[in-house]
Amino acid sequence: MKLLLFSDLHCSLRAAQRLVTMAADVDVAIGAGDFGQVRTRVSACIDILRDLPCPSIVVPGNNESLDELKSACRGWQTVHILHGTGVTIDGVHFFGLGGGVPVTPFGEWSYDFTEEEAAGLLKDCPAGGVLVSHSPPKGCLDVAGNGAGLGSTAVRDVIRAKKPVLVVCGHIHACAGRTEKFHGTTVVNAGPAGVILKLPSASHL
Repeated sequence: MKLLLFSDLHCSLRAAQRLVTMAADVDVAIGAGDFGQVRTRVSACIDILRDLPCPSIVVPGNNESLDELKSACRGWQTVHILHGTGVTIDGVHFFGLGGGVPVTPFGEWSYDFTEEEAAGLLKDCPAGGVLVSHSPPKGCLDVAGNGAGLGSTAVRDVIRAKKPVLVVCGHIHACAGRTEKFHGTTVVNAGPAGVILKLPSASHL
């Protein structure tokens, strides 16, 4: 299965248009949140991403709520919006967690969750699948420009317990476009430029 991974478009129409072009021969596109900017213009990029020629999976970032993302995606027939929920495509299990985890310092506008809330949302995450989380795990691709590690312990713990084959995240812009191995799992902080990745077949998951 060939995947197109991306995150943190923040209303960049040019980035969204480029992703549609990149997706010409991929099987699934995955957007790990932050389509809008400070809870506004959530549909700006979504309206372009509707042209993705494959099934798509999205989670809300901290710049849009689940309800705002659902509203923006209304009528997009091939999209799966995940948040504490999952979907299976061609035998591969995908599970999603949106929002900023842990709670960000940005204030009331940010769509955030505590580590305890995130752990509850992740409780049904299946073993050996693909986890799409706006926030990276604590200790992997989570270092901001000021040197602070801002990842989620709940995401880290589910990686240790459920051993997903892949985690797709974003949120920390300083790590965008990077890939690392973490407790045996491939973690991609996708970023707005997009990353194409070949996933092992379901028989190997």
